[in-house]
Amino acid sequence: MTLRLYNDLTRKKEPFVPIREGEVAFYVCGPTVYDYFHIGNARPFIVFDVLRRYMEHLGYRVTYVQNFTDIDDKMINRAHEMGISVQELAERFISAYREDAEALGVRRPTHSPRATHHIDDIIALIKRLVEKKHAYVVDGDVYFDVQSFPDYGKLSQQSLEDLQSGARVDIDIRKKHPLDFALWKAEKPGEPSWESPWGRGRPGWHIECSAMSTAMLGPTLDIHAGGSDLIFPHHENEIAQAEAATGMPFVRYWIHNGYLMIDQEKMSKSLGNFLTARAARGKYPPLAIRLFMLSAHYRSPINFSEEGLLQAKSAAERLRNCSLELDEALRGKTASGHSPLVEEIAGHRQAFMAQMDDDFNTAGALGSLFETVRAVNGHIKEELLPSRAGLEAARRFLDEAEEVMGVIKAPVADDPDRERIERLIAERDEARKVKDFTRADALRDALASEGIILEDGSQGTRWKREI
Repeated sequence: MTLRLYNDLTRKKEPFVPIREGEVAFYVCGPTVYDYFHIGNARPFIVFDVLRRYMEHLGYRVTYVQNFTDIDDKMINRAHEMGISVQELAERFISAYREDAEALGVRRPTHSPRATHHIDDIIALIKRLVEKKHAYVVDGDVYFDVQSFPDYGKLSQQSLEDLQSGARVDIDIRKKHPLDFALWKAEKPGEPSWESPWGRGRPGWHIECSAMSTAMLGPTLDIHAGGSDLIFPHHENEIAQAEAATGMPFVRYWIHNGYLMIDQEKMSKSLGNFLTARAARGKYPPLAIRLFMLSAHYRSPINFSEEGLLQAKSAAERLRNCSLELDEALRGKTASGHSPLVEEIAGHRQAFMAQMDDDFNTAGALGSLFETVRAVNGHIKEELLPSRAGLEAARRFLDEAEEVMGVIKAPVADDPDRERIERLIAERDEARKVKDFTRADALRDALASEGIILEDGSQGTRWKREI
């Protein structure tokens, strides 16, 4: 089955055909680094990380670009509040973003451009728009003329009049049309600024992404992704300024994830339900947060709740425990010859791939993964000697699924404290042999305080970290 993606530009699923065979130019809108990113932002970071992983699994060479917006009104206002420079603010929260994203299993992009590092590209793009009469200068500000671009509104599929009636726009009599947007903002006291043909100033938000994406990936991108709240005005404006400048299609596939709700309400600071990803991962295991985000189709809204996170935690534990049981079974005695489990695993893998090919339906793919867990657990418990061929087939599929989804706990062999933990377990075993149960219990309690769970069995003591 061919990978099909829902394209918001055409409002239908389409077979994915890249511009260059075997390569994917993929841009995702990244964070504005004025604070810790919130849990709603975590959703696109996670789901598009999975799409990138899946495309790489299919054999594509993916150039994955996710930017940092490090100059805009929010950055300037927050830096003033904190009494530091905009650059210091950016450095602080870029570092925080990377720490939180990596804790959630999000791999680093191929490139992470920063707006302030692409000022020359931004100015060059604005100059082309001015020269082509798609932009005009007023008192050192430069505005894009939306009426000069006949296709304005094609992503939103609304007319200028409809967009204007539904948008919150500042009244500015200097603009030709209320929806004209700033490409360049004239310098104001106390703000960072750069030299330009129109005087010192700084870029507008929308032009930053168009300049960075085309500088990194060329005039036409295969995929541009982000939250659905960015469709208008941000992505609509990106299309207008990029296509007006180049005369070429800007993006082939536009992909947007649905909203994340908090207890059935849209998250906002005014409602008091605003939650950063950092605070969330302090309360819930990062692996559970990641699995939760993938438990619904990316285009559907999802409700972030205590109940949902606890269910995700339990599900993550099932996956991790199955992986550990599988490894233990493979270390023990097994039966040779054919096993029906091989065909059953093949069927679950086929279903997994079919779900991912169908607009990367992670919810359906997870369903196939949990069917595999059920089959493996049943086989290990019910068979006197589990089939080596079946267990190896399951191991290969779980490893493959983990590479794509990133939702199975890493084997304990990769734990940086493995040697110390296993030394303490050996001490506990010795204490139990000489019936020093006070010492043995103290060692178990000490390990438990670190989130280490011990399981005593006929083949010795097995350990794992709490999810």
